[in-house]
Amino acid sequence: MISNLVVVGSGVMGRGIAYVGAMGGFNVVLVDVNQDALESARNEIDSIFEKGLRYQKITEEEAAAAKSRFTYSANLKESAAYADLIIEAVPEKAEIKRAVFETIEVHAKEDCYFATNTSTMSPTEIGSYGKRPEKTIAMHFFNPVQKMPLVEIVRGLETSDETAAIIKEVAEKMGKETVVINEFPGFVTSRISCLVGNEAFFMLQEGLGTPEEIDKAIKLGLNYPMGPFELGDLVGLDARLNNLKYLHSKLGEKYRPAPLLEQYVKAGRLGRKSGKGVYDYTKDGELVRK
Repeated sequence: MISNLVVVGSGVMGRGIAYVGAMGGFNVVLVDVNQDALESARNEIDSIFEKGLRYQKITEEEAAAAKSRFTYSANLKESAAYADLIIEAVPEKAEIKRAVFETIEVHAKEDCYFATNTSTMSPTEIGSYGKRPEKTIAMHFFNPVQKMPLVEIVRGLETSDETAAIIKEVAEKMGKETVVINEFPGFVTSRISCLVGNEAFFMLQEGLGTPEEIDKAIKLGLNYPMGPFELGDLVGLDARLNNLKYLHSKLGEKYRPAPLLEQYVKAGRLGRKSGKGVYDYTKDGELVRK
């Protein structure tokens, strides 16, 4: 049923979702009103294809076929009109998501499905921004999208069984494993990840250990693939702080952000994307100074 996919927002998550969508056989339009952001996304997606070929993760034929299904656009209204599924991947701010959903509600086909890529926000509330809550759902992808195997599919209050089944099939065609859960603040993964990451910042501000020691303890002692500071720098400390603030407002004191995390964000230490978070990075994203 789903052939034409529109991804709104060409940031880190949007470009990753567009890539796995094209690799999964969908015709993909990546939309962003910012032409510079679109060009950046195009360059990074080309780089992902090149790395896939270099490391023999994909074949020349697969890459060529996926690229042929890719389009970039700054016109959301025009793109929405041809979509079977629209995945919104804009920043985690209600006013931005509302603007997107109000626009696509007007211009999308009646049988088009809507998904929001969010790690904490309510798909029920987001579904209320349009007039098809039964066709609206959350698809929580993980960064980097092309490498992380899971999509957390979150049903809103009025999401239909049909919508949940179709979105599960879409994610599986993208090569993803899925869990389908009911809405509750933070879902499964964000509630756990935010707790661990926030506690690590409390440990750091208490002088319990260095970032390297805390990360190493978590990785080797609990078998995590990344330490909490490494992960925080990857997803963005500002994004982590926003998620914690939301969970704190919904679930109470155990999610109150660590003061040190708030200080890092105020200082512009946002992680890999800013060149410095808990750790410092080179332009290639490699750790150079701690």
